[in-house]
Amino acid sequence: MATIEECRSALEKLSDTMATAEGDVREAASLDRSVSCHITDLDVTFVGRLTGGRIDVRDTVQGPPPEKAQIRLAMTGDDLVALVGGELNFATAWGSGRVKLEASLLDLFRLRKLL
Repeated sequence: MATIEECRSALEKLSDTMATAEGDVREAASLDRSVSCHITDLDVTFVGRLTGGRIDVRDTVQGPPPEKAQIRLAMTGDDLVALVGGELNFATAWGSGRVKLEASLLDLFRLRKLL
């Protein structure tokens, strides 16, 4: 089971990758939205903001997200680490229910470029 520190590190790595992206991926990452990532097996949520092409994690809270973020993710810590490490395909994980992504229809359309 991934630890909170490993999950935070994975989110930082994802943020770094997004910051150096180009083209369509860069455009999709340029949204300015509130973000939450609930790690279900640890029952902890990383709360932050997608801004400037990066994910800025501002807080870690126990349990589900206290407020409804504009972009909401939920998955196990191991799945987060595997996704960021390239060992798990997002579309497959999302389609099978291992990863949950909730956002407005317009944001989902733009975010698909990241997937």
